[in-house]
Amino acid sequence: MGSVEHAAGGRRRVVVTGLGLATPIGHTLDDACTALKEGRHGIERTEAFSSIEHLETRLSGPVRGIELKGRWPRQRTRSMGRVSLLAAHATEEALADAGLEEDAWRRPEVGLAYGSTHGSSLELERFCKKVLVHDSLAGVPSSSFLRFMSHTTSANLAGLFGIQGRVLSTSAACVSGSQAVGAGVEAIRSGAQDVMICGGAEELHWVPAGVFDIFSATSVEFNGEPDRSPRPFDRERDGIVVAEGAATVVLESLEHARQRGAPILGEVLGYGTNCDGSHVTAPSHEGMAQAMRLGLRDAGVSADDVDYVNAHAPATIVGDVAESRATQEVFGSKTPVSSTKGHTGHTLGACGTMELAFCLGMMREGFVAPTRNLEEVDPRCAGLDHVREPRDATLELVATHNFAFGGINTSLVLRRSV
Repeated sequence: MGSVEHAAGGRRRVVVTGLGLATPIGHTLDDACTALKEGRHGIERTEAFSSIEHLETRLSGPVRGIELKGRWPRQRTRSMGRVSLLAAHATEEALADAGLEEDAWRRPEVGLAYGSTHGSSLELERFCKKVLVHDSLAGVPSSSFLRFMSHTTSANLAGLFGIQGRVLSTSAACVSGSQAVGAGVEAIRSGAQDVMICGGAEELHWVPAGVFDIFSATSVEFNGEPDRSPRPFDRERDGIVVAEGAATVVLESLEHARQRGAPILGEVLGYGTNCDGSHVTAPSHEGMAQAMRLGLRDAGVSADDVDYVNAHAPATIVGDVAESRATQEVFGSKTPVSSTKGHTGHTLGACGTMELAFCLGMMREGFVAPTRNLEEVDPRCAGLDHVREPRDATLELVATHNFAFGGINTSLVLRRSV
């Protein structure tokens, strides 16, 4: 794999030195891993959804138990909706986990890449009600747009933490978090930055639930049984459960991390991203498979080297089938595969980084999380080693995949040992 500090070709190796979480199943990696092992989930029946006409789903995955008010100066939080506040929590935790002090991250060598689907849905709703109902700007706060603009997480985090390096917004729906990590990897490899703070966030609101509802892509058959949905890969799956959360990782060059004696949680060995180039909403297994191959090629490993595949698998009818075909085509039938969305629901812009964090936890603790609620595999999703119960395993290499509207695909390959 090349020298100690550099991979083949002389590019710098990229490691994870800190992570922070706000998830429906816990806000530390220890708590999340315990939930994954014990089958605890964060899915609830959401009565507030019943106030929206023609919104069929009643299920969601909220984040509970985090106090976001009053933690940061008001002059900073005035421009932050819940999505940015969740991102701020995760980022604060990640920086502390990495052992970085403020003077260490307020440097030109430290950048940030962060995303969400489109910003704060609640703040967008409030803005539209004030402006469109009365065709007037009267009473609209000057900070309104800053809360729901597409790059609200990256812009607000940059201001809150005083980031002086490059700041990138990866607002690309369900690959927002994974593309942020990929952007961070590329920035460090190239030498443009020594450290990148990367992640994704989403807040719970009826608007994203309604978007998927219109596509008939939300779970509705289990509205009265939140324990039973979502059901990735299962014959009875009927759609996603929209959830919220945030996840941040601190990436560093291996040399930089070792120089400061930082804890190393794992290495981002490969990153691949592409586009189907065919349809805005219909997934392409060919495009998915190509993204997986790009990730493996970038990592310099073969599919046979990978010990576990963390699937995107949000429990949509067509998406799970396409992903299964792509995974079987690239990895065969012997590599263990599971989706953690049965525990968390679909956290949209947060899921890519959140699931990367879960993978780091599985590698550290030596287990594979099961696909919760997978009782009978859909025959169209067959041909894989579906993990249905927690499984002890030594995981040295893991691949995690995410896919988004627009046919945008990502693959990240992680290595436990450095």
